Amino acid sequence: MFKKLQDTFRADSAYRQFFICLLATGLAAGLYKGIMDNYLSEIVGMGEFDRGVAEFFRELPGLMLVFILAVFYTFSAEKMYKMGALIMVAGYGLLTALPANRALVTMAICIFSMGEHIQLGMKNTLSLEYAKPGKSGVALGMQNSITEIGMLAGLAIIMIAFRFVGGMKAFKTFLLVTTIVSAGSAIISMKIHGNSRPNNEGSRFYFRKKFTKYYMLEVFYGARKQVFLTFGPYVLIRHYSAGASVMSLLFAVSAICCYFLAPLVGKIIDKLGYKVVMVSDTLILVIVCFFYGFSHRLFPQNVAFIVCCVNYVLDSIISLASMASSVYVKDISDNQEEVRATLSTGISVNHMITVLIALFGGWIWMTLGIETLFICSAVLGLCNSAYAASIKSKKKA
Repeated sequence: MFKKLQDTFRADSAYRQFFICLLATGLAAGLYKGIMDNYLSEIVGMGEFDRGVAEFFRELPGLMLVFILAVFYTFSAEKMYKMGALIMVAGYGLLTALPANRALVTMAICIFSMGEHIQLGMKNTLSLEYAKPGKSGVALGMQNSITEIGMLAGLAIIMIAFRFVGGMKAFKTFLLVTTIVSAGSAIISMKIHGNSRPNNEGSRFYFRKKFTKYYMLEVFYGARKQVFLTFGPYVLIRHYSAGASVMSLLFAVSAICCYFLAPLVGKIIDKLGYKVVMVSDTLILVIVCFFYGFSHRLFPQNVAFIVCCVNYVLDSIISLASMASSVYVKDISDNQEEVRATLSTGISVNHMITVLIALFGGWIWMTLGIETLFICSAVLGLCNSAYAASIKSKKKA
């Protein structure tokens, strides 16, 4: 792995410190992901609609990101990444300290999410900036892989621990561990010193006509991925009674698959071009959505559960194709600052629709059934694919 990093990233960049932070952040994310859905269902007592409301507030910082970045528009990508790390620590800490009250827990999740979304735009920006020429897709693939390694470690811990423990005390203990790990990542991030430039043009809000197709792709992608992100695990927990240990095992399998396949997807993007990848991933998505929504009607309960687990992993894998849109942005951008500003704006555009999906997804599930929910996801994916087909490739990344 170290040799591959050397071959992919510039020696004069801060990629080493950056990747150590990604590893620690992934570990914290794995611990969080392994317990959070079960914590919300079993301890906090959130139903389907409540989960959608909580996710609405979790996604709200993503929508607000363009305004957050406007306030700090003179900050470099490195400074913004560090800020995101500190806010994430605060959110994890509040989740640990606050009682299992729906409103308080939702508030803490919102704070954590603000830091997470600030880092989200900066991660791709820094990976692309630190990469050697012609290594954009590989760099993003390695970024995803190192995060998956950390996440896998966190999930493995939860998977083993929750075979023997459970209840409020166990959940709170691992939230505390998550906070400590996140704090370590924030401390390491302070050593990241790079040359990413602030916005010398003085533009607080960055919207450009040439990125219109990218913005639309983010809308479609954000809508379809939000269904799985929010309600995929909740289907398994509420409908199939999956516990924290089982969910962590599923997330771990997903992380392993993504770890090995992320660099491959990156290479495919570099070799075949982002357009091919963006169009083709939807074909698998339609199959995934069909079985996730209708397995309980087609198979016995135990078989349907396995089918849904397999399809959850498949969705995680095809979601790696979202890297292609970042390479597309770099391809049509005039400079690195434009890449950074556009990727960050894209996150907010993405969340214009995800906040609505999060809010109404639970209502659709309760009133129309999970079949309708995942049919909607498939249709949105097809729209994404059709729109991606209209892109004219300028060059290979």
